[in-house]
Amino acid sequence: MSRINSGFEARQLFSVAGKTALVTGGSGGLGLIMAEALLRGGAKVLIASRKQSKCDEAQAYLSAFGECFSMAADVTLAEHRLALRDYTSSVFGAQGLSILVNNAGANWGASIEQYPDDAFAKVMNTNVNSVFSLTRDLLPLLEVAAADLNPARVVNIGSMDGLHVPIVQRVPTFAYSASKAALHHLTRTLAVDLGPRGITVNAIAPGFFHSKMADHVLKVYGDDIAGDSPLGRCGEPEEIAGALLYLVSRAGAYTNGIVLPVDGGTHISKGRRDWMNAPG
Repeated sequence: MSRINSGFEARQLFSVAGKTALVTGGSGGLGLIMAEALLRGGAKVLIASRKQSKCDEAQAYLSAFGECFSMAADVTLAEHRLALRDYTSSVFGAQGLSILVNNAGANWGASIEQYPDDAFAKVMNTNVNSVFSLTRDLLPLLEVAAADLNPARVVNIGSMDGLHVPIVQRVPTFAYSASKAALHHLTRTLAVDLGPRGITVNAIAPGFFHSKMADHVLKVYGDDIAGDSPLGRCGEPEEIAGALLYLVSRAGAYTNGIVLPVDGGTHISKGRRDWMNAPG
């Protein structure tokens, strides 16, 4: 009984102290928020993003909260993934990789008549293919970090748009929605395969949070977006942070193969869509 009781202490239950983490797309938006949450929780964190200047800027900010590393890498490119794997191994050493957050993503909006093939392929490649490939490439490091009652964790960042058909942006996002739905199912498939190897795989499906990808839409359609949510607002940084910390701490060690919506219920709501009937 003493072991169970001590395990109920919140600081222990949700702690990531001593863990190692890689966050792709970690130089801004949700990636930066999640990297900060992990650092504040006691983890060592490596962020990766395509632009070195963005990595440097984010690392300078994040280093105030803990031991942070950064590397410029495009996860859609095999040579960049392998370089990232090698750098991850060098900075975390014998600890391996406790937590992989696959957050890097892309979007494209256009009418069906104007939607280019190369844009569709780019979004799918970034949001689905590269997640599979990077997870595969980092398996040896994840297996090193896996332990009884404390598996290594993969957290894929999906979207509420992979759970419903988004309309509030007015512009169709065919590839983005399809890619996030595919990512959610890839999460389940990986969870079945990697669970026996001591690695859990889960996904978070965020709604609208302020980020580089969403800020334009929020600026133009913010009232409609808030009205589309049962809670009548967008998400706050600590709400995405809390979901992540649950999945990667002792609290989430027995959670595997889920897609966790963090969207205020938007994906199940008909919401308030008066604008749909407004004159064009």
